[in-house]
Amino acid sequence: MNKRLSDRPFLAGDFYSIADIACYPWIVPYERQGQNLQDFPHLKRWFEAIQQRPATLRAYVKAEEFKAQQASVEESPSLLFNQSAATIKT
Repeated sequence: MNKRLSDRPFLAGDFYSIADIACYPWIVPYERQGQNLQDFPHLKRWFEAIQQRPATLRAYVKAEEFKAQQASVEESPSLLFNQSAATIKT
């Protein structure tokens, strides 16, 4: 990818495309994979540009919202299935 990005701003050329959208998530965990983006300057530039795109930023916000919802979803089974006549008696 670094070589591919050496003469173009995006993977498919001059414009952001589905190729960039599809490849970005594969680069996100680069640190856990023991990679250093400093070793790949064109990839680093591309990654940072994609990371700052409005749609990417919105996706990260949505992911945080989803995580917050998951916490309440994880409580749902105990609320739904740990009930008896005694626990719901008013």
